[in-house]
Amino acid sequence: MGNCAVKLSCMDKNTKNETDDKIDFSKGNVHLVTSMEIWDKEISQASKDGKIVVVNFSATWSGPCRTIAPLYSELSEKYSELTFLTVDVDELAELSSSWDLRATPSFFFLKDGQQLDKVVGANKTQLEKMVASMAKGTT
Repeated sequence: MGNCAVKLSCMDKNTKNETDDKIDFSKGNVHLVTSMEIWDKEISQASKDGKIVVVNFSATWSGPCRTIAPLYSELSEKYSELTFLTVDVDELAELSSSWDLRATPSFFFLKDGQQLDKVVGANKTQLEKMVASMAKGTT
């Protein structure tokens, strides 16, 4: 179900067209992480605030990533007690390679910078359940 596990790709990057780059992964309350400095700042702030962080490791050219982006945005608005981040695996390869990514999208749930759990692939039901569960744990 939207799961791709071939070296972080679901399709050949060379097949993208002009509309592929127009997806906005930072809608809602999602913060787009474009540098290690932003990553460190977001993780540090969430730790100070006692928030769980949901990180979407994604790629603009990936069909499943594009499909689940609107739901991720909706969840970020519904569960403001969590911090939602998106990392483009191509733009921030340094950070992406430091996590055990098997597919895009991969959603990691962190507390104080440490992994609590993860959802691999564009499984909408599993992502919704995990986010709701993590949000309940913060109250």
